[in-house]
Amino acid sequence: MKVLVVGSGGREHALAWRLAQSPRVQTVYVAPGNGGTALDPALKNLPLAKIDELADFAAAEKIALTVVGPEVPLAAGIVDLFRARGLRIFGPTKAAAQLESSKAFAKEFMQRHGIPTALYASFTDAAEAHAHVEKHGAPIVIKADGLAAGKGVVVATTLAEAHAAIDDMLGTNTLGVAHVGGQARVVIEEFMEGEEASFIVASDGANVVALATSQDHKRIGEGDTGPNTGGMGAYSPAPVVTPNVHARVMQEIVQPTIAGMAREGTPFTGFLYAGLMIDAQGRPRTVEFNCRLGDPEAQVLLARLKSDLFDLLAHGADGTLDRAELQWDRRVALGVVMAAAGYPAKPRAGDAISGVPAATEDLQVFHAGTALKDGQLVTSGGRVLCVTALGDSVRIAQQRALAAVRGIRFAGAQWRNDIGHRAIRH
Repeated sequence: MKVLVVGSGGREHALAWRLAQSPRVQTVYVAPGNGGTALDPALKNLPLAKIDELADFAAAEKIALTVVGPEVPLAAGIVDLFRARGLRIFGPTKAAAQLESSKAFAKEFMQRHGIPTALYASFTDAAEAHAHVEKHGAPIVIKADGLAAGKGVVVATTLAEAHAAIDDMLGTNTLGVAHVGGQARVVIEEFMEGEEASFIVASDGANVVALATSQDHKRIGEGDTGPNTGGMGAYSPAPVVTPNVHARVMQEIVQPTIAGMAREGTPFTGFLYAGLMIDAQGRPRTVEFNCRLGDPEAQVLLARLKSDLFDLLAHGADGTLDRAELQWDRRVALGVVMAAAGYPAKPRAGDAISGVPAATEDLQVFHAGTALKDGQLVTSGGRVLCVTALGDSVRIAQQRALAAVRGIRFAGAQWRNDIGHRAIRH
């Protein structure tokens, strides 16, 4: 069978890499792909990005299944278009993808369905937003309502930071947020104490299969300092998600979300990612929803997945996820992101990359912001590589990943040496 993966990042490289290992899959196309997918003889890059062109290609080439990695084509309605043309695709419709594409929609949905989350208010008027912050004080969380490549959230520890974030999100928009309905809006939330975890499930609209747990590291600097990024590394499993927490997340967050979306006429198919905050008492609350596999969580999850990924996605697209069973490698997977000079504010492109090690049984380098230029691998985006290792403990996986990271060279490379520090501390 032929399979199409839509996207160009590390998550898409990981999806394509795992799909190529399925005995049922003959060819994996990646659109548009990156330097890493171009170098892999098992994958074929496809220089297409427009959703109608992708649908034409899938129809002409008799693609058996399409899976969508990033949020932008989902929010643009790629799933609706493919389904209207009778093409098999795994992902949420444009209406269902509002759980990610609009923070205000997601918060209102959670409120309607009694799903635990932070108290919030949303504003289009800057003066009202500033007054709200003055009244409630810091720390406080300011979120842009719209897609911002994972960077539209400011955890303000001071009032000055909060006011600056409001001015940016409702005015200058240096983050380049895609405003919902052309209207700039901010969602302001209470600050939640606790430990974060990523809880990702596959859904066919009615049935749900939970993936292994993971934890992302959002901030650029060691010790979780500095500005938020799309994610500087991840590991799986996450010890903070105990069996008790897992049961509560399924019962209090995931099942009510899937049931609520179906009741409201927008059944959710695809990967649903609940970003969690788990307090000292083990109570989970929802920080945000994403309508896709996380990145870099996908890289560590797919490194651990032993089952056939094609089967899982096909069951998801066909409404038969109740027949899917997942098996996981008992080892820990840990991924360290290597980011470009200037990331996250102004990543530099065009730096030559060398020293990327060949894959082994316990090490895989997933490409994200890379391109091939005259046969030379160069940086082409903010997050360049995710060096992913397996090990019998978090510390062993961390050491294995970092040893590989230190051998990879490109000018201005940034990475964190402490990915997985919370699990090591446990």
